[in-house]
Amino acid sequence: MAFSSSSSLLLLLSILTIINLSNCKEILIGGKPDAWIEPTSSDQSNFLNIWAQKSRFQIGDSILWNYDGDKDSVLEVNKRDYITCNTSNPIEVHKDGDTKVKLERSGPFYFISGAQGHCEKGQKVIIVVMSRKHHLVFAPAPAPVDGPAVAPTSGGSRNCYILVVAFLGFVLTLF
Repeated sequence: MAFSSSSSLLLLLSILTIINLSNCKEILIGGKPDAWIEPTSSDQSNFLNIWAQKSRFQIGDSILWNYDGDKDSVLEVNKRDYITCNTSNPIEVHKDGDTKVKLERSGPFYFISGAQGHCEKGQKVIIVVMSRKHHLVFAPAPAPVDGPAVAPTSGGSRNCYILVVAFLGFVLTLF
């Protein structure tokens, strides 16, 4: 059975989409379960941003925070509120102690602690998500950080793979 050029193009696009979708990850903030804490020294104050700069985030990835929800929170804020540590006008508020934020667009995401004084001490992070055009470029792996960078959970990654299998099944029905 010979493929037409449109069938070949559809197959190529399908394969590229599958590769793109299969890269969804759940990533622990700071690369470890206890990274979202009030910094106690100047060495710790920029730890999260150093970690984030060494990491590659893609559309579809999820960032996970583990923290004491009775004492802290995660606020998504705009750039100005990030710089000034303004907690009064967040885009999103997360207080459950086990926060998961899906990165659904490219560009910067700004997160600060909602606990009084924590942001000023450095408990904040900028996550920059690569644009879709960067997904096809094979970039070098990020530098290793202490602890596991990918969360030891299976929910989000499994959802990505289910989506890939469903999409592949759909494409195969076209032939």
